[in-house]
Parts: sequence; structure tokens; C-alpha cells
Amino acid sequence: MTEFEPHLLIVDDDERIRTLLQKFLSRHGFLVTSARDAAHARRILAGLDFDLIVMDVMMPGETGIALTRSLRETSQTPILLLTAKGETEDRIAGLEAGADDYLAKPFEPKELLLRINAILRRMPETQDELPGPKVLNLGAIRYDIERGELWRDGAPIRLTATESQLMRIFAATPNEAVSRMKLVEDLGRDGGQAQERAVDVQITRLRRKIEVDPKQPRYLQTVRGAGYMLSPD
Repeated sequence: MTEFEPHLLIVDDDERIRTLLQKFLSRHGFLVTSARDAAHARRILAGLDFDLIVMDVMMPGETGIALTRSLRETSQTPILLLTAKGETEDRIAGLEAGADDYLAKPFEPKELLLRINAILRRMPETQDELPGPKVLNLGAIRYDIERGELWRDGAPIRLTATESQLMRIFAATPNEAVSRMKLVEDLGRDGGQAQERAVDVQITRLRRKIEVDPKQPRYLQTVRGAGYMLSPD
């Protein structure tokens, strides 16, 4: 954990769950604010920044997935979705919308705590006065390895916590394939085919940000039978 109290936003239409999570997470060193639905969350987010958002998917009005997709247009704040649906397709939909992780209800509070801490650990730390940053060139895009930043024509490209971690993993061994299983492990996820498929979704999202044609990737390549490989210029 960092020296300060990370500020979390809990978005859930169930008052009982909001109260329980607020008490539990507060006891574990977090500053917690809660919202009863997406509209309430938007009003709060208009005036406050958060380190992470924990959001229910099934809410009256705007769903958690719709709000996640909207927030991703302007924000890279990590988002963890809570869903009562256990089907892989529903979880994949959340990841495609821009969520960093998901947790199916019912869940153990301890598992939620572990997932929150894992996401926060993946967030890149701000570093000052870095000597001679190493840079990878991906066509018109530049990736600053030390800072973990992606730039296009002098403008930063927003990355989610998971996308940032993926770039760090690939940049550590450019032109070398990294297996899906290894990516799952390095991202701090549990094993299994569902998690490997989730990695595929994250790769697809990342390609949309760095490739001219994401369907025919030049830089983030698929290596048949071996995984994925970052191949800079």
C-alpha cells in the first residue's frame, strides 16, 4: 500500500452492500465514498478523483458496463466490476468496456480486498527527473519504458492499469513471445481458460490503441502456439 489512504468509490444500488463494503474497506486503510447508482456516481466524479472504482453491473438506469465504457473515454481510473452473472461472456463484456477486473457475486470480502490491492499495485508510480528515458518506437507511437507512458504525436494515450502492466511486461522482453499463461501469472490473476480469454480481450483493447489496423497487428503480434510478442521498430 502507499503512504496515503487510497480513495475508493463504491457504486451499488444495494444500500446494505454499500454499507458493508464501506465499513470493511475503511477498516483496511481505505478512504471510501459511495454512490447509489450511475447518475449519483457521475455527480461525485465531477468533483473528485479516485484511485479505484468498485462498481456493480446490474443497476437501475445506466448499467455499470455502460458507465465503465463512458468513463473510459476520459479517465484511466481503475475499475473493478461486481456482477451477479457468472457467465464468461458477461465478464468479457465488462473487460471489453474497459474494466480492469471483475468479481462475481456472492464474494468473500477478503477476495475483493486482494483484488483491489492487486490492481493498485499494477498502477504505474510517478517518477521525477528520470535520466535518459528508454523509448520504444511503434510507428507514430512512442512508449517511454521508465515512465510507463504511451504517446502519439506529443499527446498521451490513456492506458488502464491492466493495459499499462501489459506494456511493461512486453517492453521488458521486446521481440520475445510471452505465453498467455505467463501473462495471467504476471497480471496477478488466478489461472484457467477464462483468465486466458480475459487476457485476449485486454490484448485486443491494447491493439486498438497502438496499431494502425488492430485486425492486422504490426507491433503487438500473435505468435502461434507461443503467445504474444511486442515487436517495436
